[in-house]
Amino acid sequence: MAAVGTWAFSEPAVDRLRCLISAGRHATDAVEEALAEVENDPETGHHIVGRGGFPNSGGVLECDAAIMEGRAGRFGAVAALRGVGSPVHVARRVMDRSPHSLLVGEGAVAFAKEQGFTVEPNDSMLTAHSTQAYQEYVDKQQRVSGHDTLGLIALDNMGNITVGVSTSGAPFKSPGRVGDSPLPGCGLYAENMVGAAAATGDGDKIMCYCPSFHVVQLMKQGSSPSDACQAVLDGIIRRTSPDRCFEIGLIALNMKGEVGAASSVEFPYTCWNQDKASVEKRTNRPHSILSDGGGNRK
Repeated sequence: MAAVGTWAFSEPAVDRLRCLISAGRHATDAVEEALAEVENDPETGHHIVGRGGFPNSGGVLECDAAIMEGRAGRFGAVAALRGVGSPVHVARRVMDRSPHSLLVGEGAVAFAKEQGFTVEPNDSMLTAHSTQAYQEYVDKQQRVSGHDTLGLIALDNMGNITVGVSTSGAPFKSPGRVGDSPLPGCGLYAENMVGAAAATGDGDKIMCYCPSFHVVQLMKQGSSPSDACQAVLDGIIRRTSPDRCFEIGLIALNMKGEVGAASSVEFPYTCWNQDKASVEKRTNRPHSILSDGGGNRK
């Protein structure tokens, strides 16, 4: 059993995964529940996830979420979804009950209503903090930086591996903009008997490289999660040049419970496995075979 999450604010979610899978819960149920708790907490909105996140350029909060199991063909996602505080719940329903795999915009809202979800007015999705930030954007064109997608991976005691991601996307983005997060192979990927990976960062750039798919394929060929993440990052750097690489962080977990990460920026993440009593905080510092080797990981 093991779990890993992107960014330092994932610690409560990874601890929740620890509790759930230790109690025998299926990895998919655990990932859905842990993600939803963060999504629906207005206090975590400033991390660009769920309720309280930053709205688009029109002042409307649109969220993306996806969930993918290691079993073949098990994927569901929503994008540009409005009015639902925990979009991962809708993504799970897409996976379980829809003939489709990805629903967006008005179609995602209509499906959510059909499935019995309450679609709230936009005002109830925003907080004082996100409303003030939007007003400053309108008045002064003052932007907020950050690409803090929450990605979670869980391996349960039955050998099931599941990855889920959630984000409200780039602050003040164009209406309808969708990044890498809900796209399989880009923001997330999982394969039974191998492992899973998730990405976070500049989604408009990340989606051009399908990094999560490539990380899992390298693990399938025998690479450790750390080596696979670093190899994929190095490949991206080769194509963009070290001084122009965009913000990206990668996490991975294999079926042995081994965790790895790589990033173009300082990237805190959290992890746990069954040999540990509590969640561990780690920080990945940029280190590439293309650099002078001055970075380090711990």
